[in-house]
Amino acid sequence: MGDVLLLKESVLVYLDRSGGLKKFVDDCRRLNDLLQTEAVYRFCISVNPSDLTEMDPVLGDYVLHEPLTAIALFQSVCFLSIKTLSLTEKIHTESQVTVTLNFTHLPPFPEYTLDLCSFPRAYGPLRPVSMEGLVIAMTRVTKYTLGARFLCDDDDCPGSTGYHHIRVHTPGATESATVRNDFCCRICGSQLKEDVKLRVLGDKQLVELIHVKALDALRGHQQSSLRYQSVTLFLRDELCNTMRIGRLYRVLGIPAHVHQWPSITWNIEANSVQPWEPECRNKISARFLELNSAMASSPWRFPAILAHYFGLDVAPPGLYNTLKLALLLSVVQTTTDVNDTFHNLDLLVVTTDTLILDRLMTYSLSLACHGVRHQISGEMFASLSRDEHGAGTANIHAGSALLATGGICMLGDISCYKKDKLDYIQSALESRTVSVFIPGKKFGEDADEQLSFPLQCSFWALADSSQRSGRADFSVLGIAEMGPFPVQCAEAFGLIFECRDRAGEQALLAQAAHVLQQAVQPEKHHYSSGWEFSNQDYQELVAHAQGLQAELSPAAEKLIHGYYMASRRVRAQSQGVKMSVASIKLLISLAEAHCKLCLRTQVLEEDAVIAVLLCENSVTLKHGASALIIPPNAVFPCNMADVDSLHKRDKTLDELHQNILRFIYDYAPGADAYITEQ
Repeated sequence: MGDVLLLKESVLVYLDRSGGLKKFVDDCRRLNDLLQTEAVYRFCISVNPSDLTEMDPVLGDYVLHEPLTAIALFQSVCFLSIKTLSLTEKIHTESQVTVTLNFTHLPPFPEYTLDLCSFPRAYGPLRPVSMEGLVIAMTRVTKYTLGARFLCDDDDCPGSTGYHHIRVHTPGATESATVRNDFCCRICGSQLKEDVKLRVLGDKQLVELIHVKALDALRGHQQSSLRYQSVTLFLRDELCNTMRIGRLYRVLGIPAHVHQWPSITWNIEANSVQPWEPECRNKISARFLELNSAMASSPWRFPAILAHYFGLDVAPPGLYNTLKLALLLSVVQTTTDVNDTFHNLDLLVVTTDTLILDRLMTYSLSLACHGVRHQISGEMFASLSRDEHGAGTANIHAGSALLATGGICMLGDISCYKKDKLDYIQSALESRTVSVFIPGKKFGEDADEQLSFPLQCSFWALADSSQRSGRADFSVLGIAEMGPFPVQCAEAFGLIFECRDRAGEQALLAQAAHVLQQAVQPEKHHYSSGWEFSNQDYQELVAHAQGLQAELSPAAEKLIHGYYMASRRVRAQSQGVKMSVASIKLLISLAEAHCKLCLRTQVLEEDAVIAVLLCENSVTLKHGASALIIPPNAVFPCNMADVDSLHKRDKTLDELHQNILRFIYDYAPGADAYITEQ
């Protein structure tokens, strides 16, 4: 008895020192302003386990290893405080006080970290745990019984009045454990009946979380023998709607076994939820810094070399350089800025060799912080099922696009998709949202409901042009043959590339030799050069570049604005094509990405030139050539084998830069005010 009193005294001292007592007093005084009387009243108390353990090791041990016992101690102290200080007249018994301990953190030891691969699923001390994971499914918010008051049927029994029989929800308890019609009076043994008028309802939401390590399996890489499974979280009251599908979170909670005859499920009652991102090294390798310094004389050379030597595990240097650069730009630009605005850069590649480019895209996914490769047999956006934990409501499962929130969703070859699927993809890309219709009758609700989720990811896709569409030959210069893939859906993607075997038999032999060398000696470097970079070097570089904040220079802004106005005017007159405002966003996004890939923070006019060349090639593939005629391989007009080739490329890009300026001067209204013809 003396030990219990000492523990309660420690609880009171801790509440006084931490400010929890003052908050509790304020919460009690707010109850006096409420007209309605309830059976139980809930109080949230923030607990710092480190401070508590330092003050009283025994009490800290209870909090970390027997949380239900610790909750009972805090409950008793809170009730004594109410009576001693006369805080409120609405609470008559200790059972009317329900306390939730919110942990600020847990000790950084393996015992308090949940690993879904090795955590024991058996009875034992269920201590609080911490875990980081990805939300893959969640239900709508439903109601549960937080507390209820029961009265004895015998009018002569003291239990027929007052608050002698109070049932309160505890972690792991089902609805039937709180509210049933077969409870007996502990005073006289008669049957109890609920006072329905005083039932207290709370909000409940179920969330399915999967371990963060499972993200590697979603990228489509070769999987190991490990298999990851999800864990179900119960979010209650103020924690509801604090988590979003496809986001990463760190969750503190208390494990619980939920008995639902004839099965027992293992779940976690969430205690604290915080957004979380895995720590990644963004320290640039010394070789990249050396290369950037050596190429400082030209704003175009550093990213060109990055693209040239990227993905050597898949394709030899020199092939698909423009696509490699676009993939790097997309990864760098797929991020959220300081204003919490998400930026994306979608890519569609038209090709006859889908196998190699599919491998190249899959390889590039490793650079993204979140990358998901969509499987054709899986769900792309969202699906519904009935909740299996007794709520009976709709459980919303994330598809590949929602799982890739904040990163990149690789769709693969979508030329084989049916028309209704392509229409759905087009609608989602244009609106950047996905809607889920929930029929009310099927899921126990009075009315139907439609929920919308934002699509905050970049999309990569392939279209096989070898499958002829049956259309007549195109009379417009430059327009691409996309096979059965509709042009309207292609419009929804930001950039379109056409990767054809322009070098003929020589490129084919180079790719074949590369595949054979990789198959026989996968660990050996087959290309001797002064620059060799690992995949980890690229990952660190991209992580650093994503964190940079790029700002448009006046010269870059004028070039982008002038090109947009000139192209809008020319294409509207000659082709009847209206350039949307999204084109400006695409140009700015490309210029910023190229700037950040150069490890700079100010977008130069040269960055805008690369953006214009990529965008003009994309528009040409969709609608045909305009007055600004540029070659299909304008960004990489020559080989990148040596310094002379880099110099030749710079000279060609300078000429294209002047062509763009002349195009703006000739066709953009008012361009002569800010463009000087050189």
